[in-house]
Amino acid sequence: MADKINMPEHGLTIAVIGGGPGGYIAAIRAAQLGAKVTLIEKDKIGGTCVNVGCIPTKALIHSADVYREAKNSSDIGINAEVTVDWAKVQSNKNKIATGLSKGISGLMLSNKVKVVQGTAEFVISSKLKVVKADGSSETVEADRIIIASGSVPAVPTIPGMENKNCINSTVALELTEIPKSMVVIGGGVIGIEFASLYNAFGTKVTVIEMLPKLLPMMDGELTAIARKQLVKSGIVIHTEAQVLAIEEASHGARVKVFLNGKEEYFEAEKILVAVGRRTATQDLKLENAGIASERGRINVDSRQQTNIANVYAIGDCIGKVMLAHTASAQGEVAAENAMGIESVYDESTNPSCVYIDPEFAGVGLTEEQAKERNIDYIAGKFPLIANAKSKIMGCPNGLIKIIADAKYKEILGVHIIGPRATDLITEGALAIRLEATVEELISTIHAHPTIGEAMREAALDVENRALNIYQRH
Repeated sequence: MADKINMPEHGLTIAVIGGGPGGYIAAIRAAQLGAKVTLIEKDKIGGTCVNVGCIPTKALIHSADVYREAKNSSDIGINAEVTVDWAKVQSNKNKIATGLSKGISGLMLSNKVKVVQGTAEFVISSKLKVVKADGSSETVEADRIIIASGSVPAVPTIPGMENKNCINSTVALELTEIPKSMVVIGGGVIGIEFASLYNAFGTKVTVIEMLPKLLPMMDGELTAIARKQLVKSGIVIHTEAQVLAIEEASHGARVKVFLNGKEEYFEAEKILVAVGRRTATQDLKLENAGIASERGRINVDSRQQTNIANVYAIGDCIGKVMLAHTASAQGEVAAENAMGIESVYDESTNPSCVYIDPEFAGVGLTEEQAKERNIDYIAGKFPLIANAKSKIMGCPNGLIKIIADAKYKEILGVHIIGPRATDLITEGALAIRLEATVEELISTIHAHPTIGEAMREAALDVENRALNIYQRH
């Protein structure tokens, strides 16, 4: 991040293209540093994340988690007849997203950021044309421009994609009824989260993934645990399966798949295509400003600067790690550099989170990555079946793994599958940021009974001295 000793340049004008988690954070940070900021957003403030991504998805997942827990609580003495009011579930999701979007608009106002509605395109590197919904346009000129145009769902070239029952993640958020069955094409984060939440609501879900495993960016051992839990919950998963076509069916559609050396068919009411996202840069007319890009991905350095000195790019539009918190971190870096403060984006502390049951999160190196880089490492593990709070919560089927270098025992990676994993992973990110050793984590007292104390036990296991599991011999 920034060197705070440097003083910002005052009196600069900055234009930000896109009001998502990268763009609005960049706008606020630039305004804090004294810039006169204009934010250009073609749709709703908050971008994909707040309106059709992270927030509404997690709102549905929360409803699914509450329903699942209420339905399965007889073992702890809570007996209830629960039903789903889908209209109210959707209403709650919309209320949360709308409220957050309004809150961000309030932040723009309080930071004196001018918001212009419309689609931006470059005229030259310091001038933008903004086309409004009614066809009119205005020109925005700025000393510095930060591109935060985001991404859109990727559309694979599969025959039959035009089928009305073939939907993307945006449509999957707005279904007016819970489908009885769904085939999910894609075993990445988006596909698995939707598979998990609709399965909780009673949908019969089948996941089709071309690669040998789900969630390829996550630790392999923990991914295998996640898959086992998903299958146990009733989700059918096929990996190393190639989708050949989507065809008409009497009730919905069917997917033609090459699997185990032969063609097979999977029929469902809805076919969710969740094969990732692609950069939304095609309408920017980057060529007018001479901005370098490769297949729609804008090229930047560690300062988020493009090849054009006064233009920066952040978030999904650079086509690397497409996560909201990544975009926000890069937004701060870009704003600071645009204002003359040296700042560098460091991805080593960037967590990845998957909101399934149980939650799954990781930061730093996976075991596979450590092997690929020929790093001499030790892995410490602690199963959550030996953690009191996990057992109390009825979620004992998890694991915490810590990757440390063999010589100094510096923490290189932390991976968690279990309850509250997406909150606990911040301790791992902080440990990596501070270049902490396992001994420093061990010497930090963790409260009991908590899931968090299992982090200390995993660190102890790096040194083969965990206290609440049998030691290795």
